[in-house]
Amino acid sequence: MRRILVVGASAAGLAAAETLRREGYDGTLTLVGDEPHAPYDRPPLSKQLLAAEWDTDRLTLRTPAHLDGLDLDLRLGVAATGLDLRERQVRLADGDSVPYDGLVIATGVRPRRLPGEGAHVLRTLGDALSLRERLTPGTRLVVVGAGFLGAEAAAVAWRLGAKVTLLEPAPVPLAHAVGGQVGAVLSRAHLEHGVDLRTGVTVTEVTAGGVRLADGGTVEADEVLVAVGSLPNTEWLADSGLAVGDGVLCDEYCEAAWGSPRPEAGGVYAAGDVARWYNPLFGTSMRVEHRTNAGEQGMAVARNLLGREARKPFAPVPYFWSDQYDMKVQAYGHLRGHDEVAVVDGDLAERRFVAVYRTGDRITGALAVGMPPKAIRQWRQAIASGALWHEAISDDTATVRESADHDGTATRPVA
Repeated sequence: MRRILVVGASAAGLAAAETLRREGYDGTLTLVGDEPHAPYDRPPLSKQLLAAEWDTDRLTLRTPAHLDGLDLDLRLGVAATGLDLRERQVRLADGDSVPYDGLVIATGVRPRRLPGEGAHVLRTLGDALSLRERLTPGTRLVVVGAGFLGAEAAAVAWRLGAKVTLLEPAPVPLAHAVGGQVGAVLSRAHLEHGVDLRTGVTVTEVTAGGVRLADGGTVEADEVLVAVGSLPNTEWLADSGLAVGDGVLCDEYCEAAWGSPRPEAGGVYAAGDVARWYNPLFGTSMRVEHRTNAGEQGMAVARNLLGREARKPFAPVPYFWSDQYDMKVQAYGHLRGHDEVAVVDGDLAERRFVAVYRTGDRITGALAVGMPPKAIRQWRQAIASGALWHEAISDDTATVRESADHDGTATRPVA
């Protein structure tokens, strides 16, 4: 294998390129990125960079000297537009085509948008800087979507003196992921800090003076941030022969699946936010949009692509964190689709607690708010080992227990 192409120059793509070199690959290594910037870190965009606590230089993942040392054929500021599996080539927006023997797809995601013009989104360096310029004291900001990204941006904007209205269609923000009671606790932090949180509100359009709601009402704003989820960047793979559905579909090794009939080609893997792979630890396919997973998956894909040892399934315990006001949120595992949640340490009312999640008969997730890392670390091990719920959780260990409806939209206390 003399030519490896990595499409996507963010955390996953960079991790793949670095691992290939570290594992001894000395052939041509091309790294393509649609942004003109060298690889940079995205989580600080909605935190330290938006708050003007960091300069843009602090986001850079690697120094120019380090990138030079990787001996890359670096193509920045040019997007991939097509993939020819039979010819083993990727077409670029500048008209060039790059041949490969092995391919890593790490093209990430893009924000969902709403009808209308003028709204901000928050995915790139340019997005964050554009919004930051507008967040002056007294600015009326509407944030559409009270998920983790919207909540982080709302907290930063409040700290900068903006008048923030946070709109969320669900009755309880994040209930589908973390449970109703935990979601309610996180939501109360907004209200206590003076953010106007409105739930059960659906936005249909961005207007020149704010947003229009499904009930015909409007909310006025100077600036609007839309944070209603993401879409995997897979359009460039249309008609390629790869199986695509909410991401690039992959097996447990993160090798891309094929349409029918299967092309006589291989050596195509996916990593990061764009990859939907089968995680054998949880027995389900998943697509994870978190920084830690991107790096770990990029490394795993590089090793499996080289094939110098037996391929290994990628079976991580996903991890993510979020900073909101004075809250540090940390979570391990696969929380979505859980059947039950139990608070096993701390107190919900004080926003200092650890919650553990059950899917089937196993512990599959844990979330901590305002707790030291060691308080949740033991639960990560329980998730990794497939610990049985009934052996670890009882009425003596849980102060609050709540079961979830299987559609993930509502929760109810356990009797």
